[in-house]
Amino acid sequence: MPSPHRITLIEGDGIGPEIAKAAVDVIAAAGVSVTWDRAPVGQAALKQLGELLPRETLRSIRRNKVALKGPITTPVGEGYPSINVALRQKLDLYACVRPVTSLPGVRSRFENIDLVIIRENTEDLYAGKEHEIIPGVVESLKIITRRASTRIAKFTFEYAVRHRRKKVTAIHKANIMKLSDGLFLRCCRSVAKRYPQVEYSEMIVDNTCLQLVIDPHQFDLLVTPNLYGDIISDLAAGLVGGVGLVPGANIGRTYAVFEPVHGSWPSAAGKGLANPTAMILSSVLMLRHIGEERAAQRVEQAVSDVLAEGKTLTSDLGGTASTDEFSSAVVQRLQH
Repeated sequence: MPSPHRITLIEGDGIGPEIAKAAVDVIAAAGVSVTWDRAPVGQAALKQLGELLPRETLRSIRRNKVALKGPITTPVGEGYPSINVALRQKLDLYACVRPVTSLPGVRSRFENIDLVIIRENTEDLYAGKEHEIIPGVVESLKIITRRASTRIAKFTFEYAVRHRRKKVTAIHKANIMKLSDGLFLRCCRSVAKRYPQVEYSEMIVDNTCLQLVIDPHQFDLLVTPNLYGDIISDLAAGLVGGVGLVPGANIGRTYAVFEPVHGSWPSAAGKGLANPTAMILSSVLMLRHIGEERAAQRVEQAVSDVLAEGKTLTSDLGGTASTDEFSSAVVQRLQH
């Protein structure tokens, strides 16, 4: 019998523990043996250890090389900096991969959507490098480097080849930010020349948002700087039924952390209201990453079956099922 995978589990804040439990239960039902190293981050870590991002949590991920993570609360307009950003930077998780796919039984404005947003994850405005120059004047630094832009472009084209994708679109605002976004584009163009089998195009970010809501089928892979990717991935999630359905992966050369795209929804914590689909599908991405392709396919199919049946849907999808009821339905599918 193969030895169990050892994976770091970060439950997160708010609804995080509920949806993390759902994913753990589903993985077990799929027959994958996992030893979970439970590691706190965020509010739970602050209460337990006096640190928002404990060193032992980072050590656990570095040991195991893989983590499954729930959402973490980030204060708005005040308080501590984003822990998500810190985690990505400390582990150099430079590629954020967010597949956006239509799911059976989920009502949305479009059908048969299948696109992937790949976002540079370590720099740009989203990195949160800002300071107050004088009272009432704040400066935020948009940092774009050749190194980071080139490696995210290479990651995207390699992803296209590996997954038999046909087209990469680089998203930018180089008509205004000619130096920063201009550098990003030049790096993408340079890398694109090495992959003649993949169609390459470019689109200004505001037009991208327009085109996504007019005809999302024109897109395949989108490669973006950090901030644009964060915004566009939420917009795209709205095209397939909401952020409760879209998984995510943060991938570096050595480490990988898998998490849903949505936030922690603190007001719903402990109420069983959360849709765990995005967390379960994030675990599917993780299972593929660790070589458990058969289990990944089974979990993906079980989620699709429950959604298509339409009897056990959470409130965001028009149903009345709790978080546990939905995950239990997925588990039952896997056990039959």
